[in-house]
Amino acid sequence: MYDVIIIGAGIIGTAAARELAKYKLNILVLEKGADCSCGASKANSGIIHAGYDCAPNSLKARFNVRGSFLYRQLVRDLDIPYKNNGSMVLAFNQDETAKLSSLKEQGEKNGVDGLSILNCQQILNMESYVNPDVSSALYAPSAAIISPFEATIAFAESAYTNGVHFSFDTEVTGINWVDNVFEVLTNAKSFKTKTIVNTAGLYSDVINNFVNEEKYHITPVKGEYLLLDKTAKYITDKTLFKMPSVMGKGVLVLPTVHDNILVGPSADNMEHKTNLSTDGNILKNNAETAKTIIPDLPLQYVITSFAGLRAKEKDSEDFIIGSGSVKGFVNAVGINSPGLSAAPAIAEYICDLITEYINPKANTAFIKERAREKAFAEQSFEEQKKMIARDSNFGKIVCRCEQVTEADIRNAIKSKPGATTIDGIKFRARAGSGRCQGGFCSLRVIEILAEELGVLPEQVTKFGGSSYVLKGGGAYEDC
Repeated sequence: MYDVIIIGAGIIGTAAARELAKYKLNILVLEKGADCSCGASKANSGIIHAGYDCAPNSLKARFNVRGSFLYRQLVRDLDIPYKNNGSMVLAFNQDETAKLSSLKEQGEKNGVDGLSILNCQQILNMESYVNPDVSSALYAPSAAIISPFEATIAFAESAYTNGVHFSFDTEVTGINWVDNVFEVLTNAKSFKTKTIVNTAGLYSDVINNFVNEEKYHITPVKGEYLLLDKTAKYITDKTLFKMPSVMGKGVLVLPTVHDNILVGPSADNMEHKTNLSTDGNILKNNAETAKTIIPDLPLQYVITSFAGLRAKEKDSEDFIIGSGSVKGFVNAVGINSPGLSAAPAIAEYICDLITEYINPKANTAFIKERAREKAFAEQSFEEQKKMIARDSNFGKIVCRCEQVTEADIRNAIKSKPGATTIDGIKFRARAGSGRCQGGFCSLRVIEILAEELGVLPEQVTKFGGSSYVLKGGGAYEDC
């Protein structure tokens, strides 16, 4: 019998797991993927929004502003890559300039500090590559960027350290509720629990509909991105938006915490929750739109494209968070943008709902800091020499683009919960994230994974399931 079962190990689920670990509770996180951050949390813009774009008095506004504040300490406690880089919403005509004032006023109602409207010269003084036709901009100095998958993993590792259990490759297939006890049915086994937290992202409607009288329907919204090499990092250090529309914040240009440049996303409603394909015409349109922000955008430095899906509830513009018709069942449904920004605040609120229902004792042994050995590439030359002297595998570069060592990769596998796939290594150690996108290092990563996991190389997958990379022992030997 568990006290809490959390369904979904994305940014909301893992943040909630860590928050609930502050109490003496028996907690289990179920995830149908092979790792944390397998859904929307792994493929988004990585922005901690200031909070001016949310409708006043909405859950989005409340949790966005609170979440942005909470991250400032969390990134220190959990050692998460994060930069307080600020953002600009750019206006190119009188109508758009007029809308900036309304956006600023809305942000101030939401509690966003430091908002100001800049003129053309002020913008160009800060961002010299911005289109000189710009007339004005809303500047939000509190906006930031973060690594979304590294944040998710950090929450999970902290939760694990504090006693939370994780079960991956475990898909929930049904839920029974009898005598105030939930029986959670999965593809592996059944589990019993006093409470459930539904943070299943794109599948949060399915989980809700197993239990609650009020039914939901998630529409996946696909966003496609271009990622530019670090060579292009000179273009901007701010997050640059055009005026938002009813479909979202639109195409933007921004840096990542690892010094790449990101262009996107698009926003297209999808029928299927697994369609992560990219479309050349959409990517071309993204690039053309981005060039109205930065005319000299160096698209020759594109190193990859990718897509992510956002969970939009069909009939709601706001988050759906709280208990439904069944006591002890807490929903987090329709968590699209600014879900990443809001995650710590949503987790805080979920924790309040669960602890009010169960009334547990505080966990006085809770460890708030995450102990993480810095990656080889993050260290000074003197420290790198010490690392190699301690472990010779730090002297073996596997990923040349990101300077990832064999020791970094082995540490990523041995972490808890650790990497079991090629993407898991990419998310934790960045092998395969650079200019060649794994063209050089993938086979060695597969070999190390196979050694550490005690499997054959052809059994190693890219992201779990049947995503095998090698076919048969002969294919591996030929390579």
